[in-house]
Amino acid sequence: MLRLLAALLALAALPAWADSYLSRQLNRPVPGGVAVLDLGQAAEAPRAFLGNKPVLVVKEQDTWRAVVGIALKTPPGQQTLQVRQADGQRTVAFTVGSKAYPEQHITLKNKRQVNPEPQDLARIDKELAEQNRAYASFSQGTPSNLLLDKPVNGPLSSRFGVRRFFNGEERNPHAGLDFAVPAGTPIKTPAAGKVILVGDYFFNGKTVFVDHGQGFISMFCHMSRVDVKPGQALARGAVVGRVGSTGRATGPHMHWNVSLNDARVDPAIFIGKE
Repeated sequence: MLRLLAALLALAALPAWADSYLSRQLNRPVPGGVAVLDLGQAAEAPRAFLGNKPVLVVKEQDTWRAVVGIALKTPPGQQTLQVRQADGQRTVAFTVGSKAYPEQHITLKNKRQVNPEPQDLARIDKELAEQNRAYASFSQGTPSNLLLDKPVNGPLSSRFGVRRFFNGEERNPHAGLDFAVPAGTPIKTPAAGKVILVGDYFFNGKTVFVDHGQGFISMFCHMSRVDVKPGQALARGAVVGRVGSTGRATGPHMHWNVSLNDARVDPAIFIGKE
């Protein structure tokens, strides 16, 4: 009886998020990961911000939860979420742990895609600004699902967060997941959403951005063909295009980014493969 009482008391002492399904599935508070934070119960949804970026807020049973993307460059330590509700403002603190990512060395025959020529730089800057605006967008709709489907069925060929060296020179870490699948494989959106950007870019090649709601965004690139248009509404599982090797790619593969509150996070978290 004493053991049972002790167990019950231990359960009662657990934090409010401990029995949260979303927390068990998604809470990985490290650089490039996700923090799921308890915002309490209220009649109306609170608004949450990390710095000046609005954050995804969803209701799980009777409790509001913030699903926060943590950028790869975030140092370990305490971070603070700003929460605004009808009865005022407050803060919610959370701790970011540490995580080491491996290295990847890639050889490219096209040296312009390692060290672009001066005439390429204006195009690259314009394309980067366009894509950053898409990542920073925030619509009000609630995502159809937070546990995502894989966009293609195939093995992972390159993980998120890998430090990348092109022809021996370090560049930005890998901001998504790569799947080793043949050219022409259909790419399906992992949740319902709206196409907010389509482009053909110097580094990313043929690219599609899909907004799933509240800053939860998928990006697919290096495609051989795009089958959607900006503004198009997509059901979960709709085909956005076909796998290819356009842009800076050594061969056909499917590259998928996931962004939360304008932070690129590990897509593997959302498909249970981290």
